[in-house]
Amino acid sequence: MNSEPNHSMAPIQPIAAIERVFSVPLDNERAFALFTQQMMLWWPPEYTWSNDVLVYIGMEPLVGGRCFERGPEGFEIDWGRVLVWEPPHRLILRWQISPHREPEPNPAKASEIEVRFSVNTESSTWVSFEHRHFEWHGGESEVYRNALDAPEGWTAILERYAQVAGAMASI
Repeated sequence: MNSEPNHSMAPIQPIAAIERVFSVPLDNERAFALFTQQMMLWWPPEYTWSNDVLVYIGMEPLVGGRCFERGPEGFEIDWGRVLVWEPPHRLILRWQISPHREPEPNPAKASEIEVRFSVNTESSTWVSFEHRHFEWHGGESEVYRNALDAPEGWTAILERYAQVAGAMASI
C-alpha cells in the first residue's frame, strides 16, 4: 500500500512556502526532543480542538507515526503523519489540517512541514522551519497560507517554542 499522496493529476500553481530560521539555546538533541516529544510544553492549547481540556499533544517517533492531540474521554484527532524521522537533525510531517481548520483524511490534500536542527554552538541549535505545498490543500490554499504566515500563525507558535527552549536552557 502506497501512503504517498498522488499529486500527478492536473498541474497545480505552486504557493510560496512559509520559512523561519532561528536559534534556540539547546543542543540538537534537546531542541529536537522539545519540538517532537514535549509539544505539551510549548504548543498553545488554544491552537487545538481540545483547548483548555487538552490532555496530550505529540507525535509518535517513527516514520508513519501520528501527530495528534488527545482530549478528555478518549477524544483523539490526527493532525498528520511523520514522513521523515531523523533525530536529532530532521523531521518532515504531512500536515493534514484543512484550510477550514478541520482534519483532512486525504493525504493528497495535505501540505508538508520540514524542520531541521543544526549545530550553531555547543549549546545552541539553528532551527529551520518550512511549511510547504499549500497548493495541495486545494481551493483556499492561498488564504490558508497567508493566515498561517500572519503574526498569530506560525510566528507565534514558533516563538513560544523558542521561549520554552530558553527557559529549559537555564535549568
